[in-house]
Formats: sequence, C-alpha cells, structure tokens
Amino acid sequence: MGTFSIWHWVIVLLIVVLVFGTKKLKNIGTDLGAAVKGFKDGVKDGAPAADNAPAQQVGQSGNSHSQTIDVETKTKS
Repeated sequence: MGTFSIWHWVIVLLIVVLVFGTKKLKNIGTDLGAAVKGFKDGVKDGAPAADNAPAQQVGQSGNSHSQTIDVETKTKS
C-alpha cells in the first residue's frame, strides 16, 4: 500500500494508451496545451489592461440608460 514503482506507472500508461489510442491522446494533449497557452495569454493581456484602462462612459452625455440593446433569445425545443 506504499508508493508505486516505475513498473506500476508503465502498466498504467500502457492501459491508458490501449483504451484511448495514441491519436486521441495526442489530440487531448494538443487541446490542453492550447487551452493553457490561451489562459496564460489572457491573464498576461488582461491584467495590465485592467489597471491602465481609463473608465469609459456608455451612451450619450454619460447616461448609461440612453442606449437600447436588442437581443434575441433561443429556446430549447
């Protein structure tokens, strides 16, 4: 019940490859890497912009209720 040896991890890796296949594992790895890269870029780009961005007024003469936003909703059928 202690730690796992290298042979345990090799067997687990072999079973995972047999179950999912190498192509699916490659796609999962690629998608995960792209998600992490996008998250890092978003954090890097978002943090300085939020600190240095001036406050913007919405609408005419500072009145945020002067604009109407028309939105369509989709219902599940």
